[in-house]
Amino acid sequence: MILIQFTGLSGSGKTTLAKNVEHLLVKKGHKVEIVDGDIYRKTLCKDLGFSKDDRCENVRRLFSVGKDFVQSEVIVLMSVINPYEDLRNEISQHNFVKTVFVDCSIDNLIKRDPKGLYKQALLPDNDHNKIKNFTGISDVYEVPLKADLTLKTDLESELISTNKLYSFIMNNLSNRV
Repeated sequence: MILIQFTGLSGSGKTTLAKNVEHLLVKKGHKVEIVDGDIYRKTLCKDLGFSKDDRCENVRRLFSVGKDFVQSEVIVLMSVINPYEDLRNEISQHNFVKTVFVDCSIDNLIKRDPKGLYKQALLPDNDHNKIKNFTGISDVYEVPLKADLTLKTDLESELISTNKLYSFIMNNLSNRV
């Protein structure tokens, strides 16, 4: 089986692409689980903040969940920002892990802003609604140096990105047989 560790800024399309590909894979008879960082922040990781240590612990916990699914012959789509290259590399040491960089320019993310988070992150420092430590704005995001697949979601349609991701997963599954 395979675990896709997505990485990309908020709003770049990680969860959208994971859901799209999940649908295609299930239609082909595969078992699939999306391990979504936003969802697990409310449960398994609700005790964590947004310091570097807490962000790393968050990703490690999600990976642990994903690893359990992989052992049960489930394709895992781990949708989380995962901002640190050293942590992505740590996870990639497992031969069943592939890294997919969902790349979108910050300008386009600010325009898209589906959750209104960039608007809040860009508020003046004295505004009580300002989001502090927002990845890509006021906190670090390390662009992957060696992603297995890069999807440029501001330059290609959702359908094209979905099809590229689906083909990538299918090719990696057939290479494991």
